[in-house]
Amino acid sequence: MKLLAKNRRATFDYQITDKLVAGIVLSGAEVKSIKAGHASLKGSFIALRDGEAYLTNAHVTPYNHAGNASKLDPTRSRKLLLHRRQIDRLLGDKTAGLSAVPLALLQDRALIKVEVGIGRGKKIYDKREIIKKRDLERESARRYKS
Repeated sequence: MKLLAKNRRATFDYQITDKLVAGIVLSGAEVKSIKAGHASLKGSFIALRDGEAYLTNAHVTPYNHAGNASKLDPTRSRKLLLHRRQIDRLLGDKTAGLSAVPLALLQDRALIKVEVGIGRGKKIYDKREIIKKRDLERESARRYKS
Protein backbone atom coordinates (compact mmCIF):
# COMPACT_ATOMS: atom_id res chain seq x y z
CA MET A 1 0.00 0.00 0.00
CA LYS A 2 1.21 3.46 -0.92
CA LEU A 3 1.26 6.17 1.76
CA LEU A 4 -0.64 9.29 0.64
CA ALA A 5 -0.89 11.31 3.86
CA LYS A 6 0.30 10.73 7.42
CA ASN A 7 -0.87 12.12 10.76
CA ARG A 8 2.46 12.51 12.57
CA ARG A 9 0.85 14.30 15.48
CA ALA A 10 -1.29 11.27 16.35
CA THR A 11 1.70 9.11 17.25
CA PHE A 12 3.02 11.92 19.44
CA ASP A 13 -0.27 12.57 21.25
CA TYR A 14 -1.46 8.96 21.59
CA GLN A 15 0.08 5.67 22.66
CA ILE A 16 -1.20 3.45 19.84
CA THR A 17 -1.92 -0.12 20.92
CA ASP A 18 -3.79 -1.48 17.91
CA LYS A 19 -4.37 -0.56 14.26
CA LEU A 20 -7.01 -1.37 11.69
CA VAL A 21 -7.61 -0.38 8.08
CA ALA A 22 -10.95 1.02 6.93
CA GLY A 23 -12.38 2.06 3.59
CA ILE A 24 -13.69 5.58 3.14
CA VAL A 25 -16.58 7.05 1.13
CA LEU A 26 -15.26 9.77 -1.20
CA SER A 27 -16.37 11.59 -4.31
CA GLY A 28 -14.36 11.20 -7.53
CA ALA A 29 -12.82 14.66 -7.26
CA GLU A 30 -11.71 13.93 -3.68
CA VAL A 31 -10.02 10.70 -4.80
CA LYS A 32 -8.06 12.55 -7.47
CA SER A 33 -7.08 15.26 -5.01
CA ILE A 34 -5.90 12.74 -2.38
CA LYS A 35 -3.91 10.79 -4.97
CA ALA A 36 -2.26 14.08 -6.01
CA GLY A 37 -1.17 14.55 -2.39
CA HIS A 38 -3.57 17.32 -1.42
CA ALA A 39 -4.91 15.85 1.84
CA SER A 40 -4.14 16.51 5.48
CA LEU A 41 -5.11 14.53 8.58
CA LYS A 42 -3.88 17.22 10.98
CA GLY A 43 -6.47 17.72 13.71
CA SER A 44 -8.76 15.00 12.39
CA PHE A 45 -10.49 12.37 14.52
CA ILE A 46 -12.89 9.43 14.31
CA ALA A 47 -16.46 10.17 15.43
CA LEU A 48 -18.95 7.40 16.20
CA ARG A 49 -22.56 8.39 15.46
CA ASP A 50 -25.66 6.22 15.08
CA GLY A 51 -23.63 3.02 14.97
CA GLU A 52 -21.37 4.30 12.18
CA ALA A 53 -17.83 5.70 12.11
CA TYR A 54 -16.94 8.99 10.43
CA LEU A 55 -13.63 10.66 9.63
CA THR A 56 -14.14 14.21 10.84
CA ASN A 57 -12.12 17.37 10.19
CA ALA A 58 -9.75 15.82 7.62
CA HIS A 59 -8.90 18.43 4.99
CA VAL A 60 -9.05 17.44 1.31
CA THR A 61 -8.28 20.35 -1.00
CA PRO A 62 -10.82 20.60 -3.83
CA TYR A 63 -9.55 19.23 -7.14
CA ASN A 64 -8.98 22.12 -9.57
CA HIS A 65 -10.10 20.36 -12.74
CA ALA A 66 -13.38 19.06 -11.33
CA GLY A 67 -16.59 20.85 -12.27
CA ASN A 68 -18.20 20.60 -8.84
CA ALA A 69 -15.03 21.30 -6.83
CA SER A 70 -16.38 24.47 -5.26
CA LYS A 71 -19.52 22.73 -3.97
CA LEU A 72 -17.76 20.29 -1.61
CA ASP A 73 -16.68 21.32 1.87
CA PRO A 74 -12.97 20.42 2.29
CA THR A 75 -13.42 19.38 5.95
CA ARG A 76 -16.74 17.53 5.71
CA SER A 77 -17.31 14.28 7.61
CA ARG A 78 -16.63 11.19 5.53
CA LYS A 79 -18.10 7.80 6.35
CA LEU A 80 -15.68 4.96 7.15
CA LEU A 81 -16.45 1.50 5.81
CA LEU A 82 -16.01 -0.99 8.64
CA HIS A 83 -17.52 -4.34 9.56
CA ARG A 84 -20.13 -4.33 12.34
CA ARG A 85 -17.71 -6.21 14.66
CA GLN A 86 -15.06 -3.53 14.13
CA ILE A 87 -17.52 -0.72 14.88
CA ASP A 88 -18.71 -2.52 18.02
CA ARG A 89 -15.09 -2.91 19.09
CA LEU A 90 -14.47 0.82 18.57
CA LEU A 91 -17.56 1.60 20.68
CA GLY A 92 -16.31 -0.72 23.42
CA ASP A 93 -12.84 0.84 23.35
CA LYS A 94 -14.35 4.31 23.56
CA THR A 95 -16.24 3.38 26.73
CA ALA A 96 -12.99 1.93 28.12
CA GLY A 97 -11.27 5.31 27.76
CA LEU A 98 -9.42 4.61 24.50
CA SER A 99 -9.53 6.85 21.43
CA ALA A 100 -9.64 6.11 17.71
CA VAL A 101 -7.48 8.42 15.60
CA PRO A 102 -6.63 8.37 11.88
CA LEU A 103 -2.95 7.60 11.34
CA ALA A 104 -2.59 7.60 7.55
CA LEU A 105 -4.31 7.66 4.18
CA LEU A 106 -3.22 4.71 2.05
CA GLN A 107 -3.75 3.68 -1.55
CA ASP A 108 -4.54 -0.01 -2.04
CA ARG A 109 -4.63 -0.54 -5.82
CA ALA A 110 -7.32 1.96 -6.90
CA LEU A 111 -8.93 2.33 -3.45
CA ILE A 112 -8.22 4.87 -0.74
CA LYS A 113 -8.03 3.44 2.79
CA VAL A 114 -7.63 5.01 6.23
CA GLU A 115 -5.36 3.46 8.85
CA VAL A 116 -7.07 3.90 12.22
CA GLY A 117 -5.07 3.67 15.44
CA ILE A 118 -6.64 2.74 18.77
CA GLY A 119 -4.85 4.04 21.82
CA ARG A 120 -4.76 6.06 24.98
CA GLY A 121 -3.82 9.74 25.12
CA LYS A 122 -0.37 10.52 26.49
CA LYS A 123 0.19 12.78 29.47
CA ILE A 124 2.26 15.95 29.20
CA TYR A 125 5.19 14.47 31.11
CA ASP A 126 5.31 11.52 28.67
CA LYS A 127 5.55 13.96 25.77
CA ARG A 128 8.32 15.92 27.49
CA GLU A 129 10.26 12.70 28.03
CA ILE A 130 9.99 11.84 24.33
CA ILE A 131 11.21 15.31 23.32
CA LYS A 132 14.15 15.07 25.72
CA LYS A 133 15.13 11.62 24.43
CA ARG A 134 14.92 12.84 20.81
CA ASP A 135 17.13 15.85 21.58
CA LEU A 136 19.73 13.66 23.31
CA GLU A 137 19.83 11.27 20.36
CA ARG A 138 20.19 14.17 17.93
CA GLU A 139 22.99 15.68 20.01
CA SER A 140 24.88 12.38 20.29
CA ALA A 141 24.56 11.80 16.55
CA ARG A 142 25.89 15.31 15.95
CA ARG A 143 28.92 14.64 18.19
CA TYR A 144 29.54 11.24 16.62
CA LYS A 145 29.39 12.70 13.12
CA SER A 146 32.07 15.35 13.72
